[in-house]
Amino acid sequence: MITQTELLTKKGEHIQQMFGSIARVYDLLNTLLSFNFDKIWRRFAVKVSNITPDAKVLDVCTGTGDLAIAYSKVLNSSGKVIGSDFCHEMVKLADHKFRKKNLSGKIEVLGADTLHLPFHDNYFQVSAVAFGIRNVSDLKAGIAEMVRITAPGGRVVILEFSQPTNPLFKAIYYFYFKKILPLIGKLISRSKYNAYSYLPSSVLNFPDRYGLKILMEYCMLEDVKIYTRTLGIVTVHIGKKPGN
Repeated sequence: MITQTELLTKKGEHIQQMFGSIARVYDLLNTLLSFNFDKIWRRFAVKVSNITPDAKVLDVCTGTGDLAIAYSKVLNSSGKVIGSDFCHEMVKLADHKFRKKNLSGKIEVLGADTLHLPFHDNYFQVSAVAFGIRNVSDLKAGIAEMVRITAPGGRVVILEFSQPTNPLFKAIYYFYFKKILPLIGKLISRSKYNAYSYLPSSVLNFPDRYGLKILMEYCMLEDVKIYTRTLGIVTVHIGKKPGN
C-alpha cells in the first residue's frame, strides 16, 4: 500500500499506479465531484488561449483527453492536438474516447513523461495542462519542458486547482474538499491508494496562484496572466514564450 506521504513525494511510479487505479471511473468522478464545472473550466482555458485555428497544441498529463478534445473543437482541418500522459491506463482510455468521437484524425495520444517530452524545441503554438502539473515530480522542470517545446510567441496554459480567498466560502469549500470529496471518491473508485485523499493534500501543498506565476516567470515566460474561476476554486495561468 502506498501511503499519502509517499504519494506527496510525487515519485513517478507511485503516481502512475494511483492514476491507473482510478482510470475507469476518472471521468465519472471528475463530473460528479466538480458538479460538472470541470468541462466549463476547460472550455474557458481554451478560450483565453487565443489560439489560431491551424495551431499545433500539446496537452500534457492529458488523462482521458478532455482538454485535448476541448482544444480540437476550435481548430480547423490544419490544426492538430497531441495528448500525452505517462499513465498507460489513461492513454488507452483517451485513445478509445477519441476513436468513439471520431476525433482520431484531429487528436493523437501517446505515452510520454512530461519531464521528458519526445518533441523538438519550439514545435507547438500552445502547450497546456489541466489538473496535471501538480502531480509532476519536479514542477519547475515540468514547466520548463512545456516552455521548451513551445514556439516563440506561443503560450503555456496551466489550469489547476487553487485556494479560495473569501473566508466564508473557503471554510465551506474546504469542508467539502477535505471531508466529503475524499469519501465519495473512495466509495466510487474503490482505489486502494486513497487517490481522492491525495487530491486535496496535493492542492494544499501546491504553490498558490501568485507562487505559480512567479515560477512560470522563472521558467522564462512573460506577460503571465491569472484568471480565477468559480470563486477561486481553480485558476488558469497563461504565459507567453518570448519571441515573435
